[in-house]
Amino acid sequence: MPLAGYAMDARHSRGRRYPEPSHPYRNDFARDRDRIIHSRAFRRLQEKTQVFTVRFSDHFRSRLTHTLEVAQIARTVAAALGLNQDLAEALALAHDIGHPPFGHAGEAKLDELMRAHGERFDHNLHALRIVEQFEQRYLDFPGLNLTFELREGIIKHSRSWTPEEFPEAAEYEPALRPPLEAQLIDLVDEIAYNTSDIDDGWESQLLPLEMILEETPRLSIIYREIDRLYPAARVKLKLLETIKRVLDHLASDLISTTEKNIVSHNPATPHDVRRFPVSLAGFSPDSASWSAGLKSFLHRRLYNHPDLVEERDRCVTALEQLFYFYSEHPGEMPPLHAALAAEQPRHRVVCDYIAGMTDRFLMKEHARTVGGAAS
Repeated sequence: MPLAGYAMDARHSRGRRYPEPSHPYRNDFARDRDRIIHSRAFRRLQEKTQVFTVRFSDHFRSRLTHTLEVAQIARTVAAALGLNQDLAEALALAHDIGHPPFGHAGEAKLDELMRAHGERFDHNLHALRIVEQFEQRYLDFPGLNLTFELREGIIKHSRSWTPEEFPEAAEYEPALRPPLEAQLIDLVDEIAYNTSDIDDGWESQLLPLEMILEETPRLSIIYREIDRLYPAARVKLKLLETIKRVLDHLASDLISTTEKNIVSHNPATPHDVRRFPVSLAGFSPDSASWSAGLKSFLHRRLYNHPDLVEERDRCVTALEQLFYFYSEHPGEMPPLHAALAAEQPRHRVVCDYIAGMTDRFLMKEHARTVGGAAS
């Protein structure tokens, strides 16, 4: 399928930091995608928390399986809009590789610890450092040597920022929008977790069906119609069909609303997309409200459920204690990190080391060093 004029064509990429010859049968964005998949940071996502730690069950989404679901939706939406599917997929696969252990709670704790040193921790900026510095897989350059558009999308897909706030990312033109392929990522991410977290929440028995139906009225309408058509079906299957229809509605709305915005503003090139003052990708007001309602329900009833809060507090306490332990005993880190801690700000080296850990490895290191359960 030919790309739309406003899509990002790999042939017009701004290229890589370190020039490389073209590949005979893969475009540059497809190569970016493959490099992300083969990276160690991507593999670590299999043991990083999405909502539930492995202590609850190994049936629930991990950060890796969530990422794969986001990539699938991103590719579908990009194809429907005539966008570059390889770029959209690569950005979706990379969108969470900067997450530390224990999800957003771990990120918030690392940010708090770094603020005490006058710095910040942001998982998108950390992802940029991963692909530019920490991943070492090639003889000719550090990092993965991704295209400009991939690196730009990693830090611009979910927020706006100023050069004063993050001067290390100033080369990515904060005053301009990213390509449409990047603008989609935060929205398809929202579709993925708003639907899958209801599934996992019900499966965990933390979200009873009655609560879901009572507090998410539009989802309830869909479920009751399915129940009318399939009264003898298992509840699990009826709920899965409901969730599938919610996902389809939100993805279809994202496609149709973005199409309307494109027709209305008529961008002819990716440069036109960049210069537009707001994102062209988006939901309709009605679907944005519906999605926000699902998110609010999940925060209220699942993410802040006492069982998850207790587990989150235990894990984040372990992370904090390990941060202080390594800061006082840098020789307990691997030799490379210990050597870096003697040359660079110790808090930064400790933060980078902990951010790269999986949930399981952090708790193992905590038991080895601090000694037993977090208190």
